[in-house]
Amino acid sequence: MIRLELTTTSRVRMLPMAFLTTALCTACGGGTTDSAVPAVQSQQVDATSNKPPQTVVSYGANAVATWNDVGAATILLPPSPTGTPEERQPTYDLDLATLNIAIYDALVAITRSYQPFHASVPITPGQSDLPQASAVHGAAYTVLTRLFPSRSSVYKSTYDQAMAGADAQALAAAQLGADVATQVLDWRANDGRWTPVSPYVPGTLPGEFRGVNPINQTRPYVRPFAMARADQFRPDGPPALSSTDYAADVDEVQRMAGTTSTERSPDQSANARFFTDPPPTYSTRNYGRFATSQPSLVQNARLMAALWVGQSDALTGCFEAKYHFNRWRPTSAIRLADTDDNPATVADPGWTPFVTTPNHPEYPAAHSCSAGALAEVLQQVFGTRRLQFTLDSTVTGTQQTFDSVDALTKAVQAARIHGGMHFRKSTVDGEVLGMKVGKLLLREHFDPTDKP
Repeated sequence: MIRLELTTTSRVRMLPMAFLTTALCTACGGGTTDSAVPAVQSQQVDATSNKPPQTVVSYGANAVATWNDVGAATILLPPSPTGTPEERQPTYDLDLATLNIAIYDALVAITRSYQPFHASVPITPGQSDLPQASAVHGAAYTVLTRLFPSRSSVYKSTYDQAMAGADAQALAAAQLGADVATQVLDWRANDGRWTPVSPYVPGTLPGEFRGVNPINQTRPYVRPFAMARADQFRPDGPPALSSTDYAADVDEVQRMAGTTSTERSPDQSANARFFTDPPPTYSTRNYGRFATSQPSLVQNARLMAALWVGQSDALTGCFEAKYHFNRWRPTSAIRLADTDDNPATVADPGWTPFVTTPNHPEYPAAHSCSAGALAEVLQQVFGTRRLQFTLDSTVTGTQQTFDSVDALTKAVQAARIHGGMHFRKSTVDGEVLGMKVGKLLLREHFDPTDKP
């Protein structure tokens, strides 16, 4: 067993993936369907507490988990040359946020246990008695049918199997889910992912990003789900090239993250590689672990909607900041350190990072933006920072079990630094951006109806 020490008070366990079971959920019901769901109150708990962490457990297969997995399988197919905007440019976090909001709002229309995120449905006689799983099927199927009509072979059989032999109540619930989904889809239509942008011109001045045809250039123009605008939580920016903080960040990466570094430990190398799992598959697989972690169907829907909206808005805010500041990556900073007007940095023209650097500007770190949002949503929903949960990576074939949400964000921070993709300041500010998104979400959305 490898142990990765992150702090003196938190520990991450890395286990071989042979111990991991990740079967696609195909059950279409499940979950407690009580309409009166007790509010989960948020509380700040010190991650250094001596109390054992609360463990994430599974309450069993349910319709929310099923459609999260089926939706991911649909969305992660390669782009199509023709078709809907989503088929031509599927964006896993945006499309899964839309899917899970529709599911959540459909369940809220029946249970009335939380405030809806977007869709408004009037109360009708007998509505609270409708089968909740059928509403999930109707909402999810409607979203996928409209966004990805040419991919029905992935999801239609799940719907057909779930609704086979449906009685009048189940059909009514599915229709309610479809009506809710239509409201959500109309709201999210033309979300900005196809906004025209000018061809990117690589920078030439010290500090400017040097990439050619970088990715996600249109992301700053996507309409957020919960944020008022993409730049709502834009950080203050990276340190000045002439500053001591900048020199310290460059020195850390230069020493620790080069391919020939002798200062990076095997555990640090393994952690860096762990988080190079491509975000679309890494996130959909690992976020799906939480889809059975709540005692009722609507609570699972609430958590999954919050997780995906959190990631989506965190990434939108992150890429808005990336292209606003247009900061160079460590590779350029270290190789061209003789041009930065900082006497404390030393150029190394042959320096290369331990892992491959993504092709988009450096500041802030996108992985830290996502991790910050994930950590904040989990803390808010479970009511503690001392939460034990497990994530896995197909790159290393291992699991990491975290004893707190802070251990996760620190592991991500260390991975991006030791991999040579980011400076420390970028990871810190990225995490703060993501946490602000998470706080906004649970402060202004997903409230229980009986909240004082």
